Amino acid sequence: MSSIRDPYRVLQVDPAAEPEVVRAAYRALALKYHPDVRTGSQSRMAALNQAWGILRDPTLRSELDRARATAQARPEPQPRRQTARDTARDSAAFEMPAPLPATPPGKPSGSVLDFGRYEGWSLGQIAATDPVYLEWFARTPIGRSFNREIGSLLAIRNAAAATAATATAERQPRRSRRG
Repeated sequence: MSSIRDPYRVLQVDPAAEPEVVRAAYRALALKYHPDVRTGSQSRMAALNQAWGILRDPTLRSELDRARATAQARPEPQPRRQTARDTARDSAAFEMPAPLPATPPGKPSGSVLDFGRYEGWSLGQIAATDPVYLEWFARTPIGRSFNREIGSLLAIRNAAAATAATATAERQPRRSRRG
């Protein structure tokens, strides 16, 4: 019938309002939202005009009231039952992180966090377990005060990883090229 949602809402009147009340509401809102007024806008005024056009015509208003009554009488659709396939799909889409051990691994080294997922863990223990979290933590506002310590822990970890990679590469036999 119309491109606006609900003419009664646009004009801010009750659906049982008398035609005089609807007319007064339209006039008051038109004065307030007219494009020539500082607070006005063309789109708001167009919606007001369209709502007024529907509600001032008795036949259009009665059609609107019938459509609203039909929509309100229609039962709400029941949600679909969740199946095992849905549960499997949902759990695959969102994997919960693995639970943390009850006690942090290894000896504490460095500052100990007193908040968050790794509460009670030292930065050294976090670096050994979850270096990606430590990199993220260094970028957050609360973690910036630990940046120097995190940087040194990650540098040590990266150096150890590089040493392990070169040791593995040296153990590989070299292949000769034949041309």
